[in-house]
Amino acid sequence: MNIEVEKIYTHYKEGKRYKVLNIARHSETQEEMVVYQALYGNCNIWVRPASMWFDTIPEEKRTEFGQDIRFKLDYGTYCEVEDIVL
Repeated sequence: MNIEVEKIYTHYKEGKRYKVLNIARHSETQEEMVVYQALYGNCNIWVRPASMWFDTIPEEKRTEFGQDIRFKLDYGTYCEVEDIVL
């Protein structure tokens, strides 16, 4: 699966949404990293290894949202996402 820049993803734990800002490379290891921004609260910017983005979530760790992968593409638009703080 490809990580899509400028798209919104939902995290499996609490159903919170994040926008992928870009794909970067770690300066020492050259590992691909996802640069993403929370679309709630103070809109922190985070970095996570791309290899973890679509990790499979074991059934016993799945929440009420039922996602089986760490981040799931959210097909909504900014206008449809009510919890975004700008």
